[in-house]
Amino acid sequence: MTRERVTILGSTGSIGVSTLDVLSRQRDRFEVFALTANGNVDLMARQCQEHAPEVAVMADPEAASVLRDRLARAGSPTEVRVGSEGLVAVAESDRVDVVMAAIVGAAGLLPTLAAAGAGKRLLLANKESLVMSGALLMDAVARSGATLLPVDSEHNAIFQCLPAGYACADPVHPHGARRIWLTASGGPFRERALDSFDAITPDEACAHPNWDMGRKISVDSATMMNKGLEVIEARWLFALDPEDIQVVLHPQSIIHSMVAYSDGSVLAQLGNPDMRTPIAHTLAWPGRMDSGVEPLDLFSAGALEFAAPSLERFPCLGLAYRALRAGGTATTVLNAANEVAVEAFLAGEIRFPEIAALIEQTLSALAPEPAKSLEGILAADARARDYAKDWLKRSASPR
Repeated sequence: MTRERVTILGSTGSIGVSTLDVLSRQRDRFEVFALTANGNVDLMARQCQEHAPEVAVMADPEAASVLRDRLARAGSPTEVRVGSEGLVAVAESDRVDVVMAAIVGAAGLLPTLAAAGAGKRLLLANKESLVMSGALLMDAVARSGATLLPVDSEHNAIFQCLPAGYACADPVHPHGARRIWLTASGGPFRERALDSFDAITPDEACAHPNWDMGRKISVDSATMMNKGLEVIEARWLFALDPEDIQVVLHPQSIIHSMVAYSDGSVLAQLGNPDMRTPIAHTLAWPGRMDSGVEPLDLFSAGALEFAAPSLERFPCLGLAYRALRAGGTATTVLNAANEVAVEAFLAGEIRFPEIAALIEQTLSALAPEPAKSLEGILAADARARDYAKDWLKRSASPR
């Protein structure tokens, strides 16, 4: 059997590491063509030694130089490339069958669009690509005939609960689906006193109770901006109106999301909170294969709880719905402001509640424009980042 060749965009992040773990169990079905990272030379060097990709790409030029020297001394045949051009090249290469898009944030936009435009089997873990440029990405998929499969646990769960033969971007209503439910754990502050939010530290915000994620995504989970971005992502993946996408707090993270049908049925996908499950599902689709995840033990899972999220506690969720309803580049502005705010919080420059304050101010200051071109989207992203950074200089309260 011919093995499929895989490029992993963001191989040193949590999704990339989990993807390599799954691939290592399926060496007869897959081979790694390219790995990419920003600047984590140590981990990338180990990954190159273990998985022997043809190409490794480092976004940071200095990191690329260090990696090139280190691999040369080790006798590795892996070619090292650098920068956005290298990322795009390994995403659209005619030698690649599958692209795992797992770069966190706006940095993943260009190579993800390149993979979609080249007609790849695109495993989408970079939600920001849809948040920033949903229409452009879905148009690229439609034009090229690419296969788009969602990796986020919630969207992958919804995809699994939809009828066989459903393709992302098709409206779900003709399939009998009335509404989707995105489950959310509520993060580490689901029950914390609101009057103590000023004292939240970055380490506390990154201590997710159920999932092992990077620091940026962990903060997004703590503010529930991560869920807000997923609402926007779901709008594009499943062609839904904002009112048809509902968020429900489910602290056990056993049910990963649900689809409500017009006959009153609700289908749910359950499993242990481990990203290797949706990764293996998208790699093997439409079949199934071993992921290395422990089977779910319903007897030890205990009671499952559900509750509506409070927008007073999680204002970022409300801001995401606001941007989605505004349309155009509003979601691009939302994402850019959030990235600036989270970076500032992790650096100790602002307090936890100021993340939402910065995003709200940026959304209010920058009116949305039509999101018709990549150039317009990137310009809106740049304006939002400039405004947010200026707000930090003028308004932030240092810790």
